[in-house]
Amino acid sequence: MLVGGLSTGSASAADLGGNCCADLEERIAELEATTARKGNRKVSLTVSGWVGQQVMWWDDGVESNTYVTGLGSTLNSHFKFSGQAQISPGWSAGYVIHVEANDSDSLTINQDSQHNGSALGANGAYAVQLLQSYWFIKSDRLGKIGVGLQSSASDNAAILVDGSGSLVPANWVMFDYNNFNVRTSAGGNTGFQWGSLAGNCFGGGGTGGDCFGAPRDSVRYDSPTFGGFSVSASWGEDDFWDVSARYSGEFNGFKLAAAVAYSQYAQDFFTMGFNGGPAVVAPDNRWVDYFQLGAYVEHVPTGLWLYGAYGHVDPNGNTRDATGAFTNTARSAGDTYYIKGGLRERWTPLGHTVLYGEYEKFSRGNTDAMVNAGLTASSHLWGLGVVQEIDAAAMSLWISYRHITADVNDVVNNTSIGTDDFQYVKAGALINF
Repeated sequence: MLVGGLSTGSASAADLGGNCCADLEERIAELEATTARKGNRKVSLTVSGWVGQQVMWWDDGVESNTYVTGLGSTLNSHFKFSGQAQISPGWSAGYVIHVEANDSDSLTINQDSQHNGSALGANGAYAVQLLQSYWFIKSDRLGKIGVGLQSSASDNAAILVDGSGSLVPANWVMFDYNNFNVRTSAGGNTGFQWGSLAGNCFGGGGTGGDCFGAPRDSVRYDSPTFGGFSVSASWGEDDFWDVSARYSGEFNGFKLAAAVAYSQYAQDFFTMGFNGGPAVVAPDNRWVDYFQLGAYVEHVPTGLWLYGAYGHVDPNGNTRDATGAFTNTARSAGDTYYIKGGLRERWTPLGHTVLYGEYEKFSRGNTDAMVNAGLTASSHLWGLGVVQEIDAAAMSLWISYRHITADVNDVVNNTSIGTDDFQYVKAGALINF
């Protein structure tokens, strides 16, 4: 047999040593035993993910404690199987299965428990959940269609443009404090959580600024990228639809990234189980419109960067009281403003160090219960932090501080309700694989 004009038989095993291939074959066998296997040779298989944990000290003005928690649903430790196969030149098909491991969800911890705001092991603590499971067909020229459980076009649109390296420890979602009870200035309990005061997505999924922030069953289209621009659209469930546009590029020493998205989610409500009555369709539907915008700019030579995001949620339809009955109380729209800036520099061989400061304001957009009680609220957050990247281990470590205040008003009696501030320090890390 000839390979490149040379006879494969021209060099015998004796020429290379009688045991020339034994070590190689043994090494190949070891690799095969430790490598994730796939079912066929046509479709690729990639295993990826990260493990992330943090230690969090908090103080609500009356009580303080220290918890060990995960990073919050959709950011918790996870693993992902993905792959694709080429159908023909320019065409491919693939899949994604994304599974999250929940030891303690920072969105649902509170003063009573660090395990999802409930008894140990309840409500999903020490459990796994399926975040994504979908297939796709992709054309280099026409774009990509995905079908199944997946992120919608607007999911995390404003968040994902943050290229500072501080996205995980500091973003506009109410990770860490969402479910903590708000204390009155006298040390009592207001009966509401910080998430209730800071904003509400009214069934759209997600929390805080990130409404429509969870994967859902849908059909999604993503266009190819032209000159740094791309667009996406999705539809699914009963019913939602959303669209988004993104841009990323670099010129004259500046990195730029921006995204804008619009979403609408409709709900049909029933009186099932309320007041012992039959299941009856509600007199009208409720729907939620959500607009979000995010932008990031970095001056690469100096490492100075700035990130900002804005979200507006507009609920339509009537509210529901504690029994599930509809009322005529109008629900208020809500706005979220978030800004973060800092410095990204490589001061050590380990990797980049990121210093940042952040500010956030939630304006109105309160829960049905608060609206029915005649209360409106807004909250403010400011924080500082540092992130150290360790390139050799695909790892990030951080420590940060946050301080949150609330303004709660009784619109019926035209009075203000005093509340205690909430503050916390967290130190954590994640390692990619």
